[in-house]
Amino acid sequence: MNVLDAVHRVLSEAGRPLHYRDITERLVAGGLWTPKGKTPHATVNARLTADIKRYELSSRFRRVGAGVYALGPSAAGPGGDSLPRPDPTGTVSFTKAAEVVLDRFADHKPMHYREITEKALELGFIKTAGRTPEATMYAQILMEIQRQQRRLETPRFVKHGKGLVGLTRWEPAGLAGEIEEHNDHVRKELLQHIRQMPPAEFEALIGKLLAKIGFDSVEVTRHSGDGGIDVRGVMVVGGVVATRMAVQVKRWKHNVQAPMVQQVRGSLGPHEHGLIITTSEFSDGARQEALKATVTPIALVNGEELVSLLIEHNIEVRRTTHDIIELGEGTEEE
Repeated sequence: MNVLDAVHRVLSEAGRPLHYRDITERLVAGGLWTPKGKTPHATVNARLTADIKRYELSSRFRRVGAGVYALGPSAAGPGGDSLPRPDPTGTVSFTKAAEVVLDRFADHKPMHYREITEKALELGFIKTAGRTPEATMYAQILMEIQRQQRRLETPRFVKHGKGLVGLTRWEPAGLAGEIEEHNDHVRKELLQHIRQMPPAEFEALIGKLLAKIGFDSVEVTRHSGDGGIDVRGVMVVGGVVATRMAVQVKRWKHNVQAPMVQQVRGSLGPHEHGLIITTSEFSDGARQEALKATVTPIALVNGEELVSLLIEHNIEVRRTTHDIIELGEGTEEE
């Protein structure tokens, strides 16, 4: 039993929200989970936070207070009355809708992407003027799988062939679980590594990353004692769209607060967009400030997202591969 399955069991048996420290103590006392590190409470809190952030609507958990967690709507099961609803805009993304449909109606069995799309439309999770929403659904699922594989992250979805799709968390842990655990460890090591880099080396790293993700005409301005860099450049998308960008990078351990977002916005030139990259995290106030509707929005990249981008573009990491053979499933329907 993995730690999140064990947490689900503890919360189900408790029948009420619990603080992550209480959850951890019940896991260990009940023999449901054996911690490997020296900070099991922090591990449980981090795993729950990551699951809620990653799966959103279909996470089995929800945060109901500071460090306090309860079972999420999707944990009620197909017969429950707490079906997750779309956000205030009325819809969710195709992939998020697919995850909710699979989680609630597939009974841990792969569904065809056409059936997933039909159910998502029926529930009002997605709305589209296109004539082939099922093709859009399948394309977005496949694109997400490929992107997460490039980042060495475990995809949400599993492609089973012939248009069938399932959720990764249905699969037995086995080798895939061991690989995920190894990659999680490497991601943590990489984040610690970049936090300890000398300023000049860190500047070069960020410059290399920005070039990889499409920046052109990059100009770096160094600030002594700042621990980060200011970058101005042009981000080119698809060789057609060019956006002037002002980037602030903070190699910090503490969270970036709202005043920093305001400072970056105030430094923007005409027609510039802002981006803050940090090796730490952003406070809730900073995120709210970045998304204000009446001013220029500021894009935010936290430490975990920075690590994912570095891995996706093969910076500071190397990949090893092993061939695993499986029985073929015939021709896959596109």
